[in-house]
Amino acid sequence: MAPGLTIQAVRVTKPKIPEAIRRNFELMEAEKTKLLIAAQKQKVVEKEAETERKKAVIEAEKIAQVAKIRFQQKVMEKETEKRISEIEDAAFLAREKAKADAEYYAAHKYATSNKHKLTPEYLELKRYQAIASNSKIYFGSNIPSMFMDSSCASKYSDVRTGRKSSLLSKEALEPPGESPIQNKESTG
Repeated sequence: MAPGLTIQAVRVTKPKIPEAIRRNFELMEAEKTKLLIAAQKQKVVEKEAETERKKAVIEAEKIAQVAKIRFQQKVMEKETEKRISEIEDAAFLAREKAKADAEYYAAHKYATSNKHKLTPEYLELKRYQAIASNSKIYFGSNIPSMFMDSSCASKYSDVRTGRKSSLLSKEALEPPGESPIQNKESTG
């Protein structure tokens, strides 16, 4: 305002708006309000959709994390089962190896004891015992060879067949019931 001027009173008059303009103005205001309401509704719908998307993302992440945890659990269970199986296999292998070692040791000891036990004299004794326990008795020209070992059998086979052998001695021609040792003892 300029210097020296003073406002003493202000009068505002309400103009008279014609009815047609007023109706148009109210319709425009109603349309503007509807437009604002529609824009707000659209914003609300967008917010709700965004919220739903976020919820879906959160739910999917939660499901993925649960699936990951379950997968890790299964992997750990399988690894534990594998370790248990390896331990059981190692224990079984150790038992079987110990059993095999024990069987080998027993067989080795048995073979060693048989080596000392199964002397030619012992085997001959067992042969005589087996023949003595036999309930069948055979008669024939091959009976003397039954009680001889293989070195004597060739000597006596020459006598039976009638061939002369360079190994043939007086002892071979003696009757089977008498041995040369008995003859020497009885004469001496």
